[in-house]
Amino acid sequence: MSQTLLAQLNPQQRQAVVATEGPVLVLAGPGSGKTRVLTHRIAYLIDELGVEPWRIMAVTFTNKAAQAMRERTETLMGRELSGITLGTFHRICARFLRIEAERIGLNPRYVIFDADDQLQVVKQALKDLNIDDKRYHPRAVKAGISRAKNELHTPENFPIRDYFDEIVARAYERYQHLLETSSALDFDDLLLKTVFMLREHEEIREKYQRRFQYVLVDEFQDTNMAQYELVKLIGGGWRNVFVVGDEDQSIYGWRGADYRNVRRFRRDFPDATVILLEQNYRSTQNILDAANAIIRRNRHRTPKKLFTTRGAGPHIIVHQAYDEYDEGGFILDEIARLSETGEARPGDCAIMYRTNAQSRAVEEAFLRRGVPYRLVGAIRFYSRKEIKDVMAYMRLVRNPDDDVSMRRIINTPPRRIGATTINRLGAWAASLDVSHFQALRILGGDAEPELAQRAAAHPFSKRVLSNLLNFYVQLLEWMDLRRQLTPAQLMDRILEESGYREWLRDGSEEGEDRWANVMELRNVATVYDELPLELALDAFLEEVALVSDVDNYEPDPNAPTLLTLHAAKGLEFPVVFIVGMEEGLLPHSRSLEDEEGLEEERRLAYVGVTRAKDRLYLLHAFRRAQWGGADVGVPSRFLKDIPRNVVGSQAQIRDARRRAATWGSDRRRRTPAQRYGAQLQFHPGQSVRHPKFGEGMVITSKLVNGDEEVSVAFPGKGVKRLLASFANLEAADG
Repeated sequence: MSQTLLAQLNPQQRQAVVATEGPVLVLAGPGSGKTRVLTHRIAYLIDELGVEPWRIMAVTFTNKAAQAMRERTETLMGRELSGITLGTFHRICARFLRIEAERIGLNPRYVIFDADDQLQVVKQALKDLNIDDKRYHPRAVKAGISRAKNELHTPENFPIRDYFDEIVARAYERYQHLLETSSALDFDDLLLKTVFMLREHEEIREKYQRRFQYVLVDEFQDTNMAQYELVKLIGGGWRNVFVVGDEDQSIYGWRGADYRNVRRFRRDFPDATVILLEQNYRSTQNILDAANAIIRRNRHRTPKKLFTTRGAGPHIIVHQAYDEYDEGGFILDEIARLSETGEARPGDCAIMYRTNAQSRAVEEAFLRRGVPYRLVGAIRFYSRKEIKDVMAYMRLVRNPDDDVSMRRIINTPPRRIGATTINRLGAWAASLDVSHFQALRILGGDAEPELAQRAAAHPFSKRVLSNLLNFYVQLLEWMDLRRQLTPAQLMDRILEESGYREWLRDGSEEGEDRWANVMELRNVATVYDELPLELALDAFLEEVALVSDVDNYEPDPNAPTLLTLHAAKGLEFPVVFIVGMEEGLLPHSRSLEDEEGLEEERRLAYVGVTRAKDRLYLLHAFRRAQWGGADVGVPSRFLKDIPRNVVGSQAQIRDARRRAATWGSDRRRRTPAQRYGAQLQFHPGQSVRHPKFGEGMVITSKLVNGDEEVSVAFPGKGVKRLLASFANLEAADG
């Protein structure tokens, strides 16, 4: 069977499969067949070398990947694979701890707390220590504890560099005590306690070292310190440790992954055989040349040069859109064109972005045209909790009798108005046949005499009544402001005065991402600044309601896929659009002053580029609304690294845009003035031609005294303000 098994492999893959004695490090570039190597190696060990399956441990990072590995190996072997230890680090460690629990003083009936459980324990720990959870947010403290465990730090040896670390160390000690009281472990404990068990109990360590003659690890670049120690401890007996990874694809540093474990492996196993898998079976050479150029600038890596036998393929398209709306329009136009010409189906296409907040403009483009799409690894923008919270505030200010919005935010953020009080308020209001707000008016002494007279005595204590009235008074103030402020200004006041901003930005990475989503919603609100105040809030609420109404959305298996670059790892698509290739987005602003962070951003761009099989579009915008303002975008430094010979010429790019426009429909991003006033002829980002000034790009277009005023940037001639009725402007792109 060996010849048949090995015949399916290229020379480097074959070398990795048959190198069965001693440590082996396989550095597998994207699309180079690492899963094929792992499955063939397991089959080779069992069927050719006669290794018993129970002597093999194979570790990967997700249950889905483990199942896929098992199924592919069974297909190769032609029979069921039983006895092998194959699963995730956490699952395997949980099994070991159950087996050895009594020997190490652990309750064998321990429970495993999930992320929500852990957060509740952290909150309890802070409360027990009289630590203000408004100042030291539980999520940030939880993240600090998790980092400590991943780096094998206990409360006793927790490294303290500043006062926040001091708080985390105290909370960590109390947190562990609460876990022990509950006979519970968190996910990080599964790794930590297994490492300590193997370190401190020689007989247990030797038992597993003798048992596992062969240890295989997938996605090795994503291991943290605790996982690396597990591999080293269990594989330290036979030393037949086989790890497959790629430093260039290590993109999860924010959750503890440490690409330096590749260097540590070389240090701890100096006799390791190192094999490079550089032949790519996924992408065209133009795409690979771009990827090679982007990643080459990272210093801490093993040089690799990806190659393919697929040929050069189409040139990469680097396109500058006017703004995020024009960016979305270009994508839809190009997908339509590729579909009409038979070059690709909609389901072949993926749109990738650095942050979840960026999905909003892309989703809107799809929703406006009624084009189905699939969103991977995230909630639809307008369905995210923080967005629904803020919109509930805005709706309530416009219509205080909106009971759904009232119930959603009356205690968000917490105001000591618990579920019991909310239910009691609702029941009392129902008995009077009024809304929650009208019930609050009665409590505040502002109700009409007739209503106040028929109201029974309220059911609230003095303390609860005070909390309800505090909220009521604040709501009245916001209702007055709606007539004085634009939607964006009103949103700012609510976010600040309600405490929602501080509550949401709790110091965690997740909190910052949620805040970025809120700021993206604020970007939407700023579009309505041009409308009269009496129309602006209504227009904003109506538009968001229409865009976010996906009740009738029918999932289509042949729909384009929207996902973050982090979620894209391990996937591939014939056509890939990467949006937001700008400084501050990719690379992200948080990484610009940090060398390690910048290298991870470069790896993230590399991962995104190498998801593409046939066609790659890299998009950036002339200007983009971010964090409540609109800034001129600076093209990503990663674009400058790409060789010019793999990028389409400017003529090709203009032709792609022109062809996309021919196939597209309704590609304009209509402004509120267009929706609520006369139809405008021109739109931002549009190429136009003037008989005197030549070709230019529309910057703004608005209605002024019944005529359309257009600001156009003409190269070499500056920005000109023109009235459409007199200027003889023509659309340059048809």
